Amino acid sequence: MKVTKDTIIMDVLKMNTATAQFFLDIGMHCVGCPSASGESIEQACMVHGADADKLVEDINNFLEQQA
Repeated sequence: MKVTKDTIIMDVLKMNTATAQFFLDIGMHCVGCPSASGESIEQACMVHGADADKLVEDINNFLEQQA
């Protein structure tokens, strides 16, 4: 499954828990908080001032390597 900017953070974490590091690396330290269950990657990136396109690309590259 491909991750998009509309993907909910918790759904990404369910795909592979190791993806948490991508969020932690850009300052999203609350990957386990309730917001992660309802917030998309794009929404979280807007709040944290991060590049959603880059994050999605990095996560998808990682997930492809794990397959």
